[in-house]
Amino acid sequence: MKAFLNQFTVFDLVLIAMMAALGVAVKPIVVGLVHILTGPLFIPGGSLAGGFYMMWLVLGAALIKKRGSASLIGMVQAIMVLAAGIYGSHGMLSLLTYTLPGIAVDLLLWLSRWQADAKQAMFMGGIGANLCGVILSNLIFFRLPLLPLVFSMSAGALSGAVGGLLAWFLAQRLSKFNI
Repeated sequence: MKAFLNQFTVFDLVLIAMMAALGVAVKPIVVGLVHILTGPLFIPGGSLAGGFYMMWLVLGAALIKKRGSASLIGMVQAIMVLAAGIYGSHGMLSLLTYTLPGIAVDLLLWLSRWQADAKQAMFMGGIGANLCGVILSNLIFFRLPLLPLVFSMSAGALSGAVGGLLAWFLAQRLSKFNI
């Protein structure tokens, strides 16, 4: 683990902490607003809202450009949630539900060789992170029947795609500041 962390500079670690904090802070706000739409449809609000708080995993990976950065952001989020006892009732499962979407982002960015086309890679990273979150939430908590699960996954893929594109847009804007 020490060798893994040694690849990150202090600035990288500060960005990881910032992205993790932003993701945790945005989640209850976005989920609360989205529940207004998804509640009457009996669809878990996190599937539609997830792209907007998973976006921070993708943005962090884009800014840091080192393997494992999204996974580390997800792990820091899980530790923050566990330590503070905030948002959600995932308990120790937070280690999985926050870290695995980060691993999905890292894997998809690595598979897409994202330096070639960052926009497409971040688009796919957002979809992958949110679909991972939707599937994990369904397996652990909801256990939806097939049709609502497919609808929830479709909403999750759409939201993840928008989140990935929003992360790409923010990364483009932040690149002007040499971050």
